[in-house]
Amino acid sequence: MSPARHPDDREQTRAAVVARYAGLARAAQASHVITDCEQAEFAAGRFGPAGYPDTADLPEGAVRASLGCGNPVAVADLRPGETVLDLGCGGGIDVLLSARRVGPAGKAYGLDMTTEMLDLARAHARQAGASNAEFLLGQIEAVPLPDASVDVIISNCVINLSADRPAAFAESFRVLRPGGRLGVTDILAEDQLTPAQRLERGAQAGCIAGVPSFSEYRDGLTRAGFTDITVTATHQVADGLYSAIICAARP
Repeated sequence: MSPARHPDDREQTRAAVVARYAGLARAAQASHVITDCEQAEFAAGRFGPAGYPDTADLPEGAVRASLGCGNPVAVADLRPGETVLDLGCGGGIDVLLSARRVGPAGKAYGLDMTTEMLDLARAHARQAGASNAEFLLGQIEAVPLPDASVDVIISNCVINLSADRPAAFAESFRVLRPGGRLGVTDILAEDQLTPAQRLERGAQAGCIAGVPSFSEYRDGLTRAGFTDITVTATHQVADGLYSAIICAARP
């Protein structure tokens, strides 16, 4: 398990993440193609829009701004009428796909701590006519929603960026209704890698906060109260690092 971070370290990490994604949002607003990892990873189809088979009806800007490592909307198996929360929504592609899946009787929230990304996401939602999508400014460690208010939590390669992952897991558990589920994609590291190795190699995949290990991620979800946890590696993104699908449930 990674050592606990000093509060000052957490704030520095959070500020670095905000600065990085604000810059990427501005680049996307200027119609640039943006990447959050080494270009070779994007070119190989392991990150970004390549993970989605159903983007034809989405605003081009939302697709271009996609920075994830999978398709959590498919992972979570969203159903009509559900309320879904996307942790770290970025330019909004997963929120728009979720809004389409849950339909007019459902609701799709997107949470991000970067104002520039939220501006981008809201513009994309207006272009898509997604009236059941709503975007919130906040941190995944302090979600601005009531207890037991959502059916499903999704996230696309974001929880690894948290400076306080135990708090992020606890907040996910808090806002889920009993019987709710979590379906996310993320970057994880082999357990034998040291924190220093995870931080260094994670830079290749845009994981500037240090990549959590498989056991650390699973243990964090367990301590938060989740059950039925599955962690499945999908493909290698760097030496000892993998894109993974993580599913869990609130009893």
